[in-house]
Amino acid sequence: MKIAENCVVSIHYRLTDDEGKELDSSSDGDPLIYLHGAGNIIPGLEDALEGQGVGDQREVIVQPEDAYGPVDPELIQVVPRSAFKGVDKLEPGMQFQMEDPEGHIQEIMVQEVKGEEVSIDANHPLAGQVLHFSITVEAVRSASAEELDHGHVHDGHGHGHGH
Repeated sequence: MKIAENCVVSIHYRLTDDEGKELDSSSDGDPLIYLHGAGNIIPGLEDALEGQGVGDQREVIVQPEDAYGPVDPELIQVVPRSAFKGVDKLEPGMQFQMEDPEGHIQEIMVQEVKGEEVSIDANHPLAGQVLHFSITVEAVRSASAEELDHGHVHDGHGHGHGH
C-alpha cells in the first residue's frame, strides 16, 4: 500500500538543521504515527511522503514556508519581569506557556533578561529554519472510520477526547 490521503502512516525520522545538528529523532522510541492528509504533520513533509511505501527511505529538505513559517517579528516582545510571578531565576532559553488576550495558550521562550525587562519570543522554535528529514516508512494502513471522523490516529491506549 502506498501513502495517500486517509492512510495511517508510521515513520521513523531524524531531523537536522542546515549545519547537520540533530534537532529531533524517533530512533530511541516509537515511530511517529500520523493520519495522512489531515494536517497532523508539517505540509512539506506530508507532501514528500505521498506515494511512498513500506521500507522506502527518503531525505527530505523542507523550507520554512512549508514547515513552521518564517520568524514573525511581531511575536518577539519585551514584557515586564512581573509577568513571571513566582519565577525566581529567569534565563535565556527558558520556555513557558502563556495565555494571550484571546485565551489561547502560547509557548514562549525567554530571549534576554535586562533588569525589569524580559525579551520573549512566541515563534515556534523551528520557525525560519530549513529542516532536513531522514525518513524510513515503517507501516501504512487504511484509517478507521473513527480516525477519519476525529482527524487523527487512535492508538488503542485511549486518546483523551473526554467522551
